[in-house]
Amino acid sequence: MTTKERAFLKGLAQTIDPVLSLGKASLTPEFVDATAEALKARELIKVNVLKNCIDDPHTLAITLGERTRSEVVQVIGRKIVLYKRNNENTKIYFPGEKVKPNGKK
Repeated sequence: MTTKERAFLKGLAQTIDPVLSLGKASLTPEFVDATAEALKARELIKVNVLKNCIDDPHTLAITLGERTRSEVVQVIGRKIVLYKRNNENTKIYFPGEKVKPNGKK
């Protein structure tokens, strides 16, 4: 991911609310599955790390990115932003990216 693409995604992430909250159970297989499903549906998601989660948000972001095969866009405080392109149903197109009339690259 280039820095311009990351900056574009950061701008989009400012307007979205967290769709998942990570609590004291930390990264369970069920949470990873829920994250993967949310990424498939939305492509760009924000995860809230609650105060009762004792793990470091940066470490959690890297691990969650690896397990879901997604890109960590940013970690600010206790918020994690993840991106994974859905090639079947792409919703987010980067500036300058060519889009065919049927919506596919």
